[in-house]
Amino acid sequence: MRRRSLLLAAVPAGLVTLAGCGDGKSESGKTGASPSASASASSAPPPKIVDGPLPAVTAGTKFGEKPTVAKGPGDPSKNLAVKTLIAGSGRTVAENDFIQANYLGQIWSTAKVFDNSYDRKRPLVIQLAQGGIIDGWRYGLAGKKTGSRVQIAVPPTWGYGTQGNAQAGIKGTDTLVFVIDLIDSFNSKSSAKGTPVPQHDAALPKVATNTDGQVPKVTVPKAGPPKKLVSEYVLEGDGPELKADQTVLCQFQGLVWDGGKTFQRTYGSGRLSQFSLEQMQQAVKGLAQGLTGKKVGSRVLIVVPPDLGYGGNPPSGGVIKKDSTLVFTVDILAAM
Repeated sequence: MRRRSLLLAAVPAGLVTLAGCGDGKSESGKTGASPSASASASSAPPPKIVDGPLPAVTAGTKFGEKPTVAKGPGDPSKNLAVKTLIAGSGRTVAENDFIQANYLGQIWSTAKVFDNSYDRKRPLVIQLAQGGIIDGWRYGLAGKKTGSRVQIAVPPTWGYGTQGNAQAGIKGTDTLVFVIDLIDSFNSKSSAKGTPVPQHDAALPKVATNTDGQVPKVTVPKAGPPKKLVSEYVLEGDGPELKADQTVLCQFQGLVWDGGKTFQRTYGSGRLSQFSLEQMQQAVKGLAQGLTGKKVGSRVLIVVPPDLGYGGNPPSGGVIKKDSTLVFTVDILAAM
């Protein structure tokens, strides 16, 4: 089972889960707070941001390399110390954006590393939203450009508060030091940017290839649906293939084959969706299976037969009926 990041304060309210019902609008889902929840995340005032002090990065100084960071020099600032070690030239990150980043975190006074993504070889994908991540990241990374390496010293007020984080060995008085490589960022206007793939099969829905973040039009044939799972590229990206134990950040829409009515979507809603493929196996098995093995950066058409969807137990009150065939388009933005 993939280890949960220690940075999480709670699951962001802006995430969309596939409840399978609705009127085409997004629905948000929440889960319980992480053990690393920051009590200060929703109550502390914005910090004053200063340049230092910050400990030296003594090895692994290039973007993407696992850094080695010295012990903090003397006493840390009571403010949030932020320094751009490598200036990127990509998109400017804003609050409520999702970021994809590699990071290392250690304790100021001891230089003890309590978490890093470099060894896991899976960058973190997380939203810079209040209640979704420790406030030191939320304030320290806003305004930075992708491609940048940023170092932050986070006092308890904007980290894990006075309760600390026993799981990570962090006391309530510890200032934390992070080195963060900002790989990419995404917002509600993001979409797949892959290469269009010809759609020759007249028995399958046709999906638009627009890349403006708006809803891609789906034209469902009037003929009957296929009996087996279909998963085809509409836009083929060049990222890594999704593994069955990963979590996906995406734009998506779900329609019912009969009548082509939308039951849920993120495109144009101001939100993105993030879900675990393992958990999706328990909800809409065909969607999880259809995404597994597909490349990040792609738009995928997935047709889910009833036995891999909701079968004879559809969600109540929506457009999905008993034994409905479901049609999904998914823009795979990132994965972790």
